[in-house]
Amino acid sequence: MKDEIADLRLFVEIVKAGNLSAAARALDSSPAAMSRRLRSLETRLGVRLVTRTSRSFELTEEGHVFFGRCTNIVADIAEAEAEVSSKGRSVRGMLRVGAPTAIGRRLIAPSIGRFVGKHPGIQVHLMLSDSGLDVIDEGLDIALRVGLPTDTSVIAKKILSTRRIVCASPSYLRRCGTPHTPEDLQHHNCIRLVRGRHVTDTWLFQDAGKHVEVTVRGSLTTTSGEVLHDWLRSGMGIGLKASWDVQPDLNNGTLVQCLKDYWCDEIDLFAICADRRYLPARIRVFLDYIAKHLPALVQSENTQKAISGPHDETKNCIDILNIVNVNARASIAPEVPLWPQYEPAYANSKPCPTKHSAVIRSFA
Repeated sequence: MKDEIADLRLFVEIVKAGNLSAAARALDSSPAAMSRRLRSLETRLGVRLVTRTSRSFELTEEGHVFFGRCTNIVADIAEAEAEVSSKGRSVRGMLRVGAPTAIGRRLIAPSIGRFVGKHPGIQVHLMLSDSGLDVIDEGLDIALRVGLPTDTSVIAKKILSTRRIVCASPSYLRRCGTPHTPEDLQHHNCIRLVRGRHVTDTWLFQDAGKHVEVTVRGSLTTTSGEVLHDWLRSGMGIGLKASWDVQPDLNNGTLVQCLKDYWCDEIDLFAICADRRYLPARIRVFLDYIAKHLPALVQSENTQKAISGPHDETKNCIDILNIVNVNARASIAPEVPLWPQYEPAYANSKPCPTKHSAVIRSFA
């Protein structure tokens, strides 16, 4: 029975990964070993589950049916194990985490390193991407992402709030001048991000409580937040960045904030998980850790900013969220700290013109 359950898990992992090589990397195995186990499973069942060549990997009709049933069975087993491990305080296993590239490399990766040091029974795989990782499609346990997904089958916890700021290098501002109003940006080389097929050339500001939209232009666009950051530091243009991405540069003067009197649109960093009744202990413990330590890291940088020098004049725009104890409403043993208690995701959020109105459940 143990081997049969392992085969079901293996098959689910192979299908989610999309090919044997990716599954082997995720499971710390080899493609040859994955192929042998898949052939053994097909032999035991007496059907072909997958049609595979050197370039393609597709489920057969039987494979589709088997994958659907396996997914449910593996999820049920995981939920049963999570319920037991929650009561037993067992923290172990593989944790797959996704995050935006810049904040992931600079703040989340070091936090994960410290987390693993405290919990040696947990192994963490970190995936970095600026495309807004999907916790279901990417097979992640947790996706840290800016903004909420449109998928209503997930649960969310807001970890950080900040705002975007307009910034440029001192050399660019000496060469091209400093904008004093949002409209002045129309005369600057604005570096813009590309998301999908959309170029973010409409920048949002607040002036005396009113929303102001400015359409900007420039010679540089990129899909990478890190490339945009590098171009800004190199003096190649002026850009819009999340405060948490550029705070060290603002502290040391590598970048200078512009338009301080005009608030840009606010953005939120959420932790997204698949909706399930019981969170495995490894996920729950990591969420508790990251919700506590990531805001503290950002707050520390803002504190350095406040005492570091004359260019550090902006307000602390990071909203450090209070983590609420929801045990009184928990659906299992009260002594177990639970995340998944649900309420409208924007219940405590300020109105922002860029947020969509999708209904999604959130962690308390």
